[in-house]
Amino acid sequence: MKATGGHWMWLAAGAAAALVVGTASMAALAGTMGGQGGGPPGSVRPGAASGQGCQVPPLPGAVVKVDLTDMGAMMGARHGPGPMTGPSQDGRFWPMPGMMRLSATPSHVRQGTVSLRAYNTGAWPHEVMVMPLPPGQQPGRRPIGTDGAVAERGSLGEASRTCGAGAGHPMGIAPGRAGWTTLHLVPGRYELICNLPGHYAAGMHTELDVTG
Repeated sequence: MKATGGHWMWLAAGAAAALVVGTASMAALAGTMGGQGGGPPGSVRPGAASGQGCQVPPLPGAVVKVDLTDMGAMMGARHGPGPMTGPSQDGRFWPMPGMMRLSATPSHVRQGTVSLRAYNTGAWPHEVMVMPLPPGQQPGRRPIGTDGAVAERGSLGEASRTCGAGAGHPMGIAPGRAGWTTLHLVPGRYELICNLPGHYAAGMHTELDVTG
């Protein structure tokens, strides 16, 4: 879900709040990269069955676990100059490529009812949106607008509600929390993306294949 105008202040405040934990945020980074360290208060450890403070209900159909993560404190506390951010053409600062990641397990499911169970293990808000992949197109190749987001035309659904189903706050799932959605998918290739400003270019995209 795109965010404009006053939503920037919400993002900056949320990111700053996530960084208050200081060294704990660095531990969260270690955890998301494969270690066993914890994260900010209420954060979800990679591989945890449910988000602390978010009880995810049983979901129908094939369930895909979606991990949403970022480099946390290394990226800076706001949309401004930081060690892991870079300027856009309009002077705003986006996370640099490789600083964020979206992964799906499993990456292949059968057609029919498919549920996405998304966990935000990072320090920034995130979301997951389902987009069909055109024939021959690879994930991460969509044109990005000056607002740092891709066109959402053709979206089949999203999980962007903190501790809830479907679309929610325009700034997505809060750090350390979960969101989910259930869709009916036909055979084909799909791209799972985070479309908050700058997040797609920073690496938040992966492929989900649906077979007959």
